[in-house]
Amino acid sequence: MRIIRLAAIAVLSALGIIPALAQDAYPTRPIHIVVPFPAGGPSDVLTRLLGDRMSADFGQPIVVDNRPGANTVIGAQLVAKASPDGYMLLMAIDSTLVMNQYLYSHLPYDPIRDFAPVSLAAKNMGWLVVNAASPYKTANDLVAKAKAAPGTLNCGAGTITTKLTCILFNEKFGLDTVLISFNGSAEVAHGVLTGAADFVFDGTAAELPLIQAGNLRALAKLDSRPFVPLPALPSLKAATGIDLGDLSVWNGLVAPRGTPAPIVQKLAAELAKVLNEPALKAKAEAVGIYPVSSTPAEFAAFIRHEAARWPDVVKKSRLHFD
Repeated sequence: MRIIRLAAIAVLSALGIIPALAQDAYPTRPIHIVVPFPAGGPSDVLTRLLGDRMSADFGQPIVVDNRPGANTVIGAQLVAKASPDGYMLLMAIDSTLVMNQYLYSHLPYDPIRDFAPVSLAAKNMGWLVVNAASPYKTANDLVAKAKAAPGTLNCGAGTITTKLTCILFNEKFGLDTVLISFNGSAEVAHGVLTGAADFVFDGTAAELPLIQAGNLRALAKLDSRPFVPLPALPSLKAATGIDLGDLSVWNGLVAPRGTPAPIVQKLAAELAKVLNEPALKAKAEAVGIYPVSSTPAEFAAFIRHEAARWPDVVKKSRLHFD
């Protein structure tokens, strides 16, 4: 009987029936989502919000696996080499899939060939933030001080996009400030709290509680979208008359290349459902995370579009990490 059963399994497998059944049943065990940042930042907050809802819908645990370091390279490399079965995913950010390829001569993963795009997940609002004890009440106060004392103020940032924002800030405003790199939003918040950075560009998840507690001060937001908790906060363009362009840090979910299309589609459908739930959107937007969803094809096209617009900016920045 056992021999007959094994023979039947072999036949079904050869016909592609068993893999199809496995894909239909997906997921049957915990899914790990790698976040290439420490806990507490926007990517981590977003992933945990998504994980709670996905776990309830799928009936399986969603494990958030924080793997910070090397400008998201450590986490990205881990997922790129994972089994393409849908049980290890990556909550990538723009630098993971776009900027890193221009910043490293020998990137240990290929952002296009090594991943299967699942869906965009968020476009986060960025802020210009200072310590509440600083003398800077407005963005123009900060600019005036930086112009009066070139080379003395430190600009803190924890992602490639925010580091490039520091560079663009200097270029557009004619300033000379020093870039201080941190590893994620929690370190950025600590840096401006302790004075290691005079001002920072970052998302809102780590900074908002400190702003509401009176420890930090937001001087401007980096786009014109409304932000309900701070309705009077001006955009940087409105505050200064100078526009740095669209600098939203975005998140997107990817799987290892070769993950079966039915699994990718099932994940994309789940994200579309969860990201558009009013309760989740309200929680996310309250901390400046703006959920968005897309089809896998739309996300792939978006990545290609972003990859085409950043090389010149990175070249001008002269940033390089190997």
